[in-house]
Amino acid sequence: MPGAARTVMGVGLARNRYLLLTAAVLPLVVGLGLLVAGQDRAAFFAFVAGTVPVLAVLVFDIARALGEGRFGLDLLAALSMATALAFGEPLAGNVVALMYASGQQLERFAEGRARREMTALAARAPRSALLREGDTLREVAIGALKGGDLIVVRQGDTIPADGRICGGPAVLDQSSLTGEAHPVRLEEGEEAPSGAVNVGGAFDVRVLRPADESTYAAIVRLVEAAAASRAPMARLADRYALAFLVVSLALALAAAFLSGDPRRALAVLVVATPCPLILAVPVALMAGLSRAAKRGVLVKSGGALEKLAAVRALVIDKTGTLTHGRAQLQEIRTAPDFASDEVLRLAAALDQASSHVVAAALVAAAKARGLALAVPEGVAEEGGVGVTGRVEGREVAVGGCTFVAARATSNGDALRACLPVASAVVAVAIDGCFAGLLILADRVRDDAGEMVRALRAGGVDHIALASGDRAEAVEALGRSLGLDSWAGDLQPGGKVAHVTDARARAHARLASGTVMMVGDGVNDAPALAAADVGVALGARGAAASAEVADVVLLVDRLDRLAEAMAIARRALAIARQSVFAGIALSLMGMLAAAFGLLEPVAGALLQEAIDVAVILNALRVLIPGQGEG
Repeated sequence: MPGAARTVMGVGLARNRYLLLTAAVLPLVVGLGLLVAGQDRAAFFAFVAGTVPVLAVLVFDIARALGEGRFGLDLLAALSMATALAFGEPLAGNVVALMYASGQQLERFAEGRARREMTALAARAPRSALLREGDTLREVAIGALKGGDLIVVRQGDTIPADGRICGGPAVLDQSSLTGEAHPVRLEEGEEAPSGAVNVGGAFDVRVLRPADESTYAAIVRLVEAAAASRAPMARLADRYALAFLVVSLALALAAAFLSGDPRRALAVLVVATPCPLILAVPVALMAGLSRAAKRGVLVKSGGALEKLAAVRALVIDKTGTLTHGRAQLQEIRTAPDFASDEVLRLAAALDQASSHVVAAALVAAAKARGLALAVPEGVAEEGGVGVTGRVEGREVAVGGCTFVAARATSNGDALRACLPVASAVVAVAIDGCFAGLLILADRVRDDAGEMVRALRAGGVDHIALASGDRAEAVEALGRSLGLDSWAGDLQPGGKVAHVTDARARAHARLASGTVMMVGDGVNDAPALAAADVGVALGARGAAASAEVADVVLLVDRLDRLAEAMAIARRALAIARQSVFAGIALSLMGMLAAAFGLLEPVAGALLQEAIDVAVILNALRVLIPGQGEG
């Protein structure tokens, strides 16, 4: 066969593991039949025919991996098959070929089972949308959708792009996004996330942003990146694999030399093919990622899953994280010559340009009072600190008291007397004058205390609260939840400093320790990036925080974070257990082969049994364990 043809054949076999398995099985069955019929020579060639194609594909795969700078234990399988052919033991070579091909299929099945919850997201991504154009409907590719388009979502359809409900109400199944099984009802005007499935009557959606910039597309991209990632533990397994290869070869050569029987070397090699190292770690970690995704926690990579298991210190934001982030306006205090409705109207008009949860609360309060909001101009925002701009020709500044006081002729001290302890305060300056304070209240999440207790039970021994809110409100919340430290009036750089301080504390106590930061706003993005593990509340959080975070909490429940940590710890424990148990069993089999207690064929069958046991053990990660829902 010409070289080019052989290459094409090798590539085809490498891409079709079913064909590879067939190439090993059929000759083996035929050869065993010929042996029973007494046709030993014909059986010999049948076994050779069952070994050579698999060996050719394996050599091709090894060469390609080495060219990409990757190394694995497939080399042992190639050596054992080649050695079997060289020693005139084609039956052993054919059995090894079968074990290798079936092992590939078994691994693909296990990883497919482990990825199921993650790949289900991408599989459900819609390909087209029904666009309403006047009185007509036209099916278009979702890539053609743009902001302002009106689309029809029929019963059973997946919403292709983020939008607002028109002609509602709508009943949506958001389980693929949040992990919550119960349908939710959205009224007209409420925002509907892409990826939710319509389980009620048809309704219209006014598209807010293109499909590739919407919630579901971002989640699918994160899932694909997580599925393609390689964890540090997997790379560490590669280094163990090199040591195992050296030990295997040394034992095989020593057995052949000391016994004078080269078949013992072959028996040792087939027992060592393949190694649980290349099976257990990726399956267990992928199962952990999938299990976390099913609980509404998207872990972006295997490396992030490993870090999540090692968290010892936590820095957490307040607004929208420990609180519901749905602050309601309680009181308006104004300076002389300013009316309360005027202060609220101008502040809310400017805050239309901000994504902060408090800004949304002010806009909602103004609309509830029937105040008309003009479009702001020249808007400049300092994330998490404040916003400036022009509204109806007037210069307006909205934000923290320090931020606004720096842009006004007074600091409003008289208005800040006797503020409610647990309130959030927004200052407003108009045309360079301190105009007033908007006082809001934000209820603490019901599951905040439970999350703190679960995290401490999981090994987190230092929890710090870092917030841009008033120091008094932050201290009151920190004390009520029994946290270890707290700080308020922080700008984004201050939160980064708290992450750095928490890492220093962890290292001082434990000589190591991973720091996790939890937040939901644009102002949290720098701290999320600075932490070892950044966790963004993706259910309602800002896109910027979700992009830089290592973990995205898709469901609006803090208790799932403690569950994700329990899943991560269990996944790593099972991966290590599988590796060490598999290596121990393989070494015992290799020693038995070295002393002549195992024939090559029996050794290959033993190793396959070990591989099956290792993969099944790794798949236990998919079964809920202690601390998981």
